[in-house]
Amino acid sequence: MLVLSRKKNESIMIGDDIEIVVVEIKGDQVKLGVKAPKNITVHRAEVYEEIQQENKKASSVPKQITGLGSLFSQFKKK
Repeated sequence: MLVLSRKKNESIMIGDDIEIVVVEIKGDQVKLGVKAPKNITVHRAEVYEEIQQENKKASSVPKQITGLGSLFSQFKKK
């Protein structure tokens, strides 16, 4: 992990087109701004993890559905 110190209005670059800017510092909270191309999704880590879990749930196929493929193939043969 790379650790950097930045002050308000200073930034870091990730690659050529992603910029992280320190917008505000209040006590133990830091507000960051992210400038990135529209095709790059940016999420807080906890939101990203929720999305990943929901995607896993959505991609798992219940056992009752797995047999449907063979059932439909029987109808096509007739």
